[in-house]
Amino acid sequence: MTARPDAFSPDVAVSVLSRLRERAPRVHCITNAVAQSFTANVLLALGAIPSMTIAPEEVATFAASADALLVNLGTLDERRRQAIPAALEAARAAGKPIVLDPVFVNRSPVRCAYADQLLSDPPTLLRANREEVESLFPGEEPARAARTGGFTLAMTGSEDLICGANATLRLANGHPLLSRVTATGCAGGAVMAAFLSIEPDPVIASAVALSVFNIAGEIAAERARGPGSLVPELLDALYGVDETALKSRLKFVDLNLGGS
Repeated sequence: MTARPDAFSPDVAVSVLSRLRERAPRVHCITNAVAQSFTANVLLALGAIPSMTIAPEEVATFAASADALLVNLGTLDERRRQAIPAALEAARAAGKPIVLDPVFVNRSPVRCAYADQLLSDPPTLLRANREEVESLFPGEEPARAARTGGFTLAMTGSEDLICGANATLRLANGHPLLSRVTATGCAGGAVMAAFLSIEPDPVIASAVALSVFNIAGEIAAERARGPGSLVPELLDALYGVDETALKSRLKFVDLNLGGS
């Protein structure tokens, strides 16, 4: 599906968020040990349902019956290496959207090679920061990497860049305090998976996910005294983010239908 010039707006974000809360999709998360509890609580606060098993004997059933799958490489131990292929195969066979988050591939050649192997059968969405994208696609423009790779790319940073087959979006919500708490980025990948399960256009789904999560982050940072109090404030902000917050705070920078 190709984003139109009017396809993303505060009204669209409000509508997609409302659909998510009505449907309460379940996201199966294969994520790192540090992020598991926080990711589950973020999904619950948003209105989605987490499942988290990495047991090889049951992960395929969980992935196939979920509404979306997140594969996060932040803890790439042997147990997760066994679970990931089974979950991916089951999710693909069931036609479920898949988010791949190649955490720290820029720090580990072994992990980068594994992520590159997973990209040979493209996920619906690749969520990564600039350093991770540059490690996976050295010398290649992000939009071209997404087009040739057959996936949508959400590259996060001070501005978030979303690249689809024929469109790019730039968004600018968020707060620096989010980077001072572990697992906020990992939980954001699960939020993207939740929105992908109810919005068929992955560019729009990613844009709404980033906007909702980052606007909640702004609200939480305004209330928090520091990183320690940010976590409960973020969960409360995700639970309460509404039409007023989205319409007053959304920072939409650019849409390019050429995709470059």
